[in-house]
Amino acid sequence: MWDSYKNGFKAWLQLEKSLSDNSVWAYLRDIDKLTCFLQASHELKSPADVTLKELQRFINWIASLGMTAASQSRIISGIKSFYKYCLLENICTADPTTLLEAPKLKRALPDVLSFEEIENIIHQIDRSTPEGERNKAILETMYSCGLRVSEVVNLKISQLYLDVGFIRVLGKGDKERLVPIGSAALKQINFYKNQVRVHIQVQKGNEDILFLNKRGAKLSRVMIFYIIKEMAMKAGIKKTVSPHTFRHSFATHLVEGGADLRAVQEMLGHASITTTEIYTHLDREFLRKTLEQFHPGFSG
Repeated sequence: MWDSYKNGFKAWLQLEKSLSDNSVWAYLRDIDKLTCFLQASHELKSPADVTLKELQRFINWIASLGMTAASQSRIISGIKSFYKYCLLENICTADPTTLLEAPKLKRALPDVLSFEEIENIIHQIDRSTPEGERNKAILETMYSCGLRVSEVVNLKISQLYLDVGFIRVLGKGDKERLVPIGSAALKQINFYKNQVRVHIQVQKGNEDILFLNKRGAKLSRVMIFYIIKEMAMKAGIKKTVSPHTFRHSFATHLVEGGADLRAVQEMLGHASITTTEIYTHLDREFLRKTLEQFHPGFSG
């Protein structure tokens, strides 16, 4: 019964919201969880007949399954989006999610690497192999430009403007942004592109992709995770390190250095300044730790 609603919602997410396939499937899984719950309660009604009370019972149910507050919030966000679509398409005349509250989230500050730690991780790469030169170019680019893992694996040669020190990045929702690139990353990309990549037999359809695997195809996101985890382990870094850590560190180092928050927002490709504002919290934490460490009269 809900299949036609789900198909319409899927098309709306793809065409109107320009979401990635991963995001679309995440939203659809949220709706699947809701329909499973309604079915188990013998109340699989149309979206228009679902009440706030039933949605609250659904949230209590997923909480009882042991889902974290973050997972619950994400599911609520998915259901709210679904009802936004239902209103636009006149499937329902009222939105039962208006008063549906997400659990309060504790904002966990992510691990941030110092510049020295990032240098140490990059230094672990074995540059005697073609893959090593590629991996150095990847990590230098991620830190220099604050790229998401999906942005680095999809980076195209046609998006490089190395002569003027910029790259054009295709971010979330197919939004484009121009990001300056530092000299270390620029030099390593040029070396990889002109000395290593030219010797790879490129698979059809990957001609414009910058970073390739041994078989001449685009790298997977998992491969980038693996490379970074391995190098962080070799560097003896005990922090939780992922590709996103490089992006967090890029932004934190900019804010700590006094960069304008709007400029950081632009470089990260954040749709809203509130997303970028986490770095002001990180900055305050950094300032507090600095005071505690170096100010003789500071006691909290």
